[in-house]
Amino acid sequence: MAYSLENRLVIGVTTRALFDLKVENDIFEEKGVEAYSAYQKEHEEEILKPGPGFLLIKALLKLNDISGMDNRVEVILMSKNSPDISLRIFRSIEYYDLKVTRAFFSCGAPMAPYLTAFHTDLFLSACEEDVQAAVDAGIAAGIICGEGNCYENVIKEKDGIPIRIAFDADAVLFSDEAEQVYQTEGLEAFESSEKEKAGQPLHAGPFAKFLRTISELQKEFPQGEAPIRTALVTARSAPAHERVIRTLRSWDVRIDEAFFLGGISKKDVLAAFGAQIFFDDQQVHTKAASEVVPAARVPIAHKR
Repeated sequence: MAYSLENRLVIGVTTRALFDLKVENDIFEEKGVEAYSAYQKEHEEEILKPGPGFLLIKALLKLNDISGMDNRVEVILMSKNSPDISLRIFRSIEYYDLKVTRAFFSCGAPMAPYLTAFHTDLFLSACEEDVQAAVDAGIAAGIICGEGNCYENVIKEKDGIPIRIAFDADAVLFSDEAEQVYQTEGLEAFESSEKEKAGQPLHAGPFAKFLRTISELQKEFPQGEAPIRTALVTARSAPAHERVIRTLRSWDVRIDEAFFLGGISKKDVLAAFGAQIFFDDQQVHTKAASEVVPAARVPIAHKR
């Protein structure tokens, strides 16, 4: 019988999200693919350092060791490299004892069709083009920030459990409909509109399905014992908070912690929460957040 990805949390991660490949990527950008390939082969025996998504992936894989999880998490390495230079990556995966056994190498071909083929729930990459294509295809995806950092000091628990995932609200969990009001008409109009529409659920955004998947997994554990903890970290504040709460309630989705910051910097809150990843649609927020926690920017989906 073929191995099934049904009823699994499938995470797609690229090599640059998983490992620190800044030097290698600089060679690629400055000297081209042949120089990059030659460098990788010359350094094939060298173990790569962890990248910005490393601790999240390591923690997610630990979920498979928890009683009742039944190998529910599948991490798939997804790369636009050629298979010929994959040995260094696999050697580094083995060195860190990451249970990543499945991978594909597209040799420069677009990745979006394969994300759908692998039933991907979340895709992490440093390539904006690939992430944009994933979001346009309806897959939760983020452009990983903080290359060169592995954020060892972020993880409060010794083994990284519970995993702590933080989300922005508008244009991430929800559509950008309310954000458009703010951008075009200002804060006062935004707050007035959200108060008026408090009982009208917001439309789903690019990470709504992913949040629902996590929420269903959380429900399998007693309150307070779930191995994943979520947080909403948004610039919204009262009176614009009510529509958010009622929307999540209508989705039957649980958020463990919520921060309605009203313009206060998200950086310190995220550090205190100990997020292993934070998703936001605005670069100003992901850039600041990536100084203390792994962060990923979510592009706006192109209209189809």
